[in-house]
Amino acid sequence: MKFVRAIWKILVGVKDALVLIFMLLFFGMLYAALSAKPAPVKDGVLALDLNGSVVEQPSRVAFSDVASGNRIRQYRLRDLIGALDAAKDDDRVKAVALDLDGFTGGGETAMSDLSDAIRRVRDAKKPVIAYAVGYTNDSYQVASAASEVWINPLGAVLVAGPGGTGLYYKGLLDKLGVTANVYRVGTYKSAVEPFIRNDMSPEARENYLSLGNALLETWRQSIHQARPKANVDAFLKDLPGAVNAAGGDMAKAALNAGLVDKIGDRREFDARLAELGGKDSNATDGYKKIKLGSYIADKVDRKSNGPIGVVTIAGMIVDGKAGGGTAGGDTIANAIEDGIHRNIKALVVRVDSPGGSVMASERIRQALLDAKEHKIPVVVSMGSVAASGGYWVSTPADYIYAEPSTITGSIGVFGVIPSFQGTLQKLGVGADGVKTTPLSGEPDILRGPSPEANALIQAGIESTYRRFLGIVAASRHKSPVDVDKIAQGRVWDGGTAHQIGLVDGFGGMSEAVAKAAQLAKLGNERGVRYLEPPKSFREQLLESWATDSDETASQDAFAALAGRPQQQLAEALGTVRSVLSGPTIQVRCLECPGVAPATLKARDKSLLELLVDWLS
Repeated sequence: MKFVRAIWKILVGVKDALVLIFMLLFFGMLYAALSAKPAPVKDGVLALDLNGSVVEQPSRVAFSDVASGNRIRQYRLRDLIGALDAAKDDDRVKAVALDLDGFTGGGETAMSDLSDAIRRVRDAKKPVIAYAVGYTNDSYQVASAASEVWINPLGAVLVAGPGGTGLYYKGLLDKLGVTANVYRVGTYKSAVEPFIRNDMSPEARENYLSLGNALLETWRQSIHQARPKANVDAFLKDLPGAVNAAGGDMAKAALNAGLVDKIGDRREFDARLAELGGKDSNATDGYKKIKLGSYIADKVDRKSNGPIGVVTIAGMIVDGKAGGGTAGGDTIANAIEDGIHRNIKALVVRVDSPGGSVMASERIRQALLDAKEHKIPVVVSMGSVAASGGYWVSTPADYIYAEPSTITGSIGVFGVIPSFQGTLQKLGVGADGVKTTPLSGEPDILRGPSPEANALIQAGIESTYRRFLGIVAASRHKSPVDVDKIAQGRVWDGGTAHQIGLVDGFGGMSEAVAKAAQLAKLGNERGVRYLEPPKSFREQLLESWATDSDETASQDAFAALAGRPQQQLAEALGTVRSVLSGPTIQVRCLECPGVAPATLKARDKSLLELLVDWLS
């Protein structure tokens, strides 16, 4: 027995030693990850290898991103602009390289802001070189601002105007026996149409076509400003004809039209960068590279403490608290209240949101009104999308800036409640019960809402719409009747929104900060303070462990287009889930493009498999 006990003690000792070693390694790696500093910045080419999308506020890293090692990168717009503005005056930066092979875009307004920053680098007499195999609308808008636009010999410029096909689920819901009980106000509030129709209504078609034409014209003007000699209209009107005229060579067609300056492969592109920034025989690319992350850490100040507070409302507006990329009503309101307590002198609100929860939107609006009660002027800067709830939260502003390409308006209210009486009938399952009042057990999702429940919910929708009209009317100094004429759920481009009085002027963040300083009488002071909650230990840990995916990197000119069906499907499934599981009454623009490209998640694939099994 002594021998057995001795062996047991040895085994326990080995186990304890292994646990101790594992813990030391774990916390050692943790410390190294959280305390690691970027490599020092030396002379060379600032490499903007944009393998992902540009957003106002990156979304929170999930554990699944770490576990799968498959994360689509999101770049904060203000970080990119800050890096470019620093680079134009930094002697260490000899040139800027835009590698757009894996770029997935981020909204026309964001692309315009990024293009303006690139143009400022060019104006400082520093070369900006863009490269891609395939250019689409967003990537070409960014590349057009460069001093040299390169394309692979097997590449193509595949630009097209806004538009496309959406999914309508009425037929599917009928097959599943699901009834979408819809409540809405607004002739143009077509957000609920996919649940009650199999095609687009004439009103929605009119609205979308008008909006699309306006956005296309803004995009064309941006390209013409950057490259006056480029014949982009020929590509928009007859791309096959332009390609045929070039003997079927798509890259040559782009060169003939003046859309690109040079046809070359990546080896030649790298050689050009080495010529501009210096050779580095030890580097894979062969040139002296300044990594974007290191440069942002070195030059972009994220901890400024100026008198002008900046709060970002990005993504879906939801109740309660939420991480980055989603606008939690309590999170945003608490940030505003924190700024008030820290004695900010003015407040700039950057809005890039299609809306969402009524209650969360109102929570944010009340916090902004509280700031104004403390004599703090409020200026709103609209990004790519500031519609429905995104406009609701903008109404307290003393001044609203937008860009011509901003999508705004969508002043309307809707609600959707699914019921499954048809599904139960298909399954041979009954549903029955008793009521002590007409509203007992309502809304009844098993047998369908009662007429009393339907009337009550519709009354709530109409009451919320009247309140929305009243809020906008008071903000824009109009009557509710006048606002109703431009409301009804209709979506407007920024140019038209300015004409009809929904916004006050054109401009971006710099104009908004200057206006806030003027209203607060700060003179030439432009220092800002970003009102964002600090990242938790868990968030820092996940970010340090997450790896970026290379899946978006193009393999041919059409690879950028290949992912669109999957992205559309992901967006559709995400929309259905969020609408049916969200609050009953919503101020949300489902017609508006997402603020970041969607990806098809594992649970979406499982849902698709379930539907296929159900219908087969």
